[in-house]
Amino acid sequence: MGAESPSAGAVGRPLTSGRAHSAAGAGAGRLKLVLLLTGGYMAVEVVGGILTGSLALIADAGHMLTDVAGVSMALLAIRFGARPANDGKSYGYYRLEILAAIVNAILLFGVAGYVLYEAYRRFLEPPEVLGLPMLAVATVGLLVNLVSARLLFGGQKSSLNLRGAFYEVVGDLLGSVAVIVAGIVIALTGWNLIDPIASVVIGLFILPRTWMLIRDAVNVLLEATPKGIDMGEVRRHIRETEGVADVHDLHAWTITSGMNVLSAHVVLADGAKADEVLDGLCGCLSADFDIEHSTFQLEPTDRRPREEAAH
Repeated sequence: MGAESPSAGAVGRPLTSGRAHSAAGAGAGRLKLVLLLTGGYMAVEVVGGILTGSLALIADAGHMLTDVAGVSMALLAIRFGARPANDGKSYGYYRLEILAAIVNAILLFGVAGYVLYEAYRRFLEPPEVLGLPMLAVATVGLLVNLVSARLLFGGQKSSLNLRGAFYEVVGDLLGSVAVIVAGIVIALTGWNLIDPIASVVIGLFILPRTWMLIRDAVNVLLEATPKGIDMGEVRRHIRETEGVADVHDLHAWTITSGMNVLSAHVVLADGAKADEVLDGLCGCLSADFDIEHSTFQLEPTDRRPREEAAH
């Protein structure tokens, strides 16, 4: 017999609800504010980079452009993710958030590549850079990024989309620090080579965090076991539930950030009551594991030989 866990679902949202909200949805208002701040400063940085001749400012503006694109995609994904599930898409549109995170990461890889290439060219022929104006623009950027990072810090713990935006803002924040240091050095010494050096620092900082973002997003698409869930412990808890003889075909995966699901075939012990066993399983998963939604097939005897033959 098949059974769906009502109590495990109670810790989050029903997957079929048209009013469902993912973990990223709660941060939509902050994302909009970050988009406004980032877009405005990006325009200032582009103009400042052109006027001062600073590659570091232009590189940071390019990173800002990916921030704008990434946050815009995150907001679109949240909007589509709130649409109700239907017969054609039984889980709704939650996975759009993960796709947006992957596109965001690809953009970041492209920007890092461009910055490193342009820095190489400037090492060969260092241009004249205006240090003090460059320093002034970078200081404004530092303040903008500090505000944006503070806005996204809480939500990034539970959403890949918000985490991607947070990583970009942190990258920009450290990029602003690098540009400030370069501006001070140029203003005091006139050593223009520090500008491409700062650009390389920005480019290299982008790459590892981008790799972590795309790795986590791909793991979701591959339906890997969610982070923080030990399948051995889940299996042990299920087997120790009163009335359970064994468990097999145990799977756990992530629909979108903060929405973990589980399915399992549970063999009942002799004389066990299905409804009592189901209540015990639901209480176990909701209390001890971060499982958003669970579905159990309760079997009076082990059906594995027949199931394997059918497969």
